[in-house]
Amino acid sequence: MVSEVRLGTAAGRWVVAATVLGSGMAMLDATVVNIALPAIADELDAGLSGLQWTLDGYLLTLASLILLGGSLADRFGRRRIFIVGTVWFALASLMCALAPTVSMLGAARALQGIGAALLTPVSLAILQTGLAPSDRARGIALWSGLAGVSTAIGPVVGGWLIDVASWRWIFAINLPIAAVVVAIALRYVPESRESVAPGRLDLTGAALGVGSLAGLTYGFIRWGEDGFDAVVGAALAAGAGGLAAFVLAELRQRRPMLPPRLFASRAFTGANLVTLGLYGALTAALFLLVVRLQDALDYSPLQAGMATVPITLLMLAGSDLAGQTAARIGPRLPLTVGPLVAGAGLALLGGVGPGDSYWTGVLPGVVVFGLGLTVVVAPLTATVLAAADDELAGIASGVNNAIARTGGLLGVAVVPLLAGGASGAAFRTAIWITAGLAAAAGVVGWLSLAGRRRAPEAARPTPPGPAAPPSPTPAETTLLGHAPPGAASPGSEPAGTAQAAAPHEYCCGADAPPMRPART
Repeated sequence: MVSEVRLGTAAGRWVVAATVLGSGMAMLDATVVNIALPAIADELDAGLSGLQWTLDGYLLTLASLILLGGSLADRFGRRRIFIVGTVWFALASLMCALAPTVSMLGAARALQGIGAALLTPVSLAILQTGLAPSDRARGIALWSGLAGVSTAIGPVVGGWLIDVASWRWIFAINLPIAAVVVAIALRYVPESRESVAPGRLDLTGAALGVGSLAGLTYGFIRWGEDGFDAVVGAALAAGAGGLAAFVLAELRQRRPMLPPRLFASRAFTGANLVTLGLYGALTAALFLLVVRLQDALDYSPLQAGMATVPITLLMLAGSDLAGQTAARIGPRLPLTVGPLVAGAGLALLGGVGPGDSYWTGVLPGVVVFGLGLTVVVAPLTATVLAAADDELAGIASGVNNAIARTGGLLGVAVVPLLAGGASGAAFRTAIWITAGLAAAAGVVGWLSLAGRRRAPEAARPTPPGPAAPPSPTPAETTLLGHAPPGAASPGSEPAGTAQAAAPHEYCCGADAPPMRPART
């Protein structure tokens, strides 16, 4: 029996604080590390491949294990897994802060991703199960608002830390935060788990997911660094074979972590393909842009962090309206227009070069890009959930989050390979590739949602109430965005999104809080 607390009490407010601080650590690391890359390269003498692994080590384990993290929370207790994930994340952060080489940093980042896969899926589940039913809507809205603020100020604070101290402090700062989170969780967060024992954990699927993505990522990054050779071929073959084995294993599993029947829906498959392309473009573009601003335009880390803040501000201001509009006209147009506009913004950013003013050379592309994301993100995740049966809504959101992170993982690995680098003339080519990827996502959205003129009934919001609390405002930065996604195996309730009790809570793909559905 879960001991529920009221939001108006001190205990209720401490529960919200624990979830905000815990998930906020992972959100901030996902956004701030980009800004630190030039400083990391200078101090650790890292090349492009080292910087790619600094990002992809984290995304690799997070994308592969986030669904498993939700299942573990259902089985062993949400507070317990939340605390374990927080401690793990903090220890891995310490390893990052002390890393003497870029290889050690990449390995520590992979360990950080494991902690985030345990930590982030549980944050909203704790609010959904730990607060009294009448307080859950307000608690989730409060969580989202505070998470939005932290996502907006994260790059600025991170850039300031790098300027006045060192890039190592963006990792070290997680230790005192984690200590506070654990202390609060132990004192105030009630334990909860599934009353019916979940089925067996899909460890085979998780292992195959990690192995296949690791093989592909290693192969693409090494190919870009040293050219194609037998090792690259073997790594790519192993990765492709691992993906095939993963699909076969999920088809045969009684309780797979990724139910293949979800993809029987053309809308679900299409929306996830849009997610894959859009987040691949987004993650690769931000990786390239922040380094470009510091290397070619001599921006300080603080200035580079502030340069992309308009994206977050646009998301905060406009995603609610975008959700309302999509609820009226259906998802097809937003899932087409949004990626196309985002691609146009990226194409503008391809022209950024030495001597450019921020106001004329950088800001226009950032604003257009942010507008495109604002149009597409809320309808995208709403479409994913609407295309799934109600009992699979949580796992559908978790799958969408995992796919978003996989898109980012592959984008960072593949785009520099295709462009022949990431700096100089290759920067423009690479950014244009990301623009083309975003535009292709828009085409997929148009084709896959043909005939959907109105928003599916499941995507339309219901009046606020205990059974269906209104979702909070988004804060997408990196979009890369972390919403605390995640879900459990189909045999149990999901542990990561707003849970089955709040089927209208839409999480955007990567590192951003849930979207607020349209109001009627």
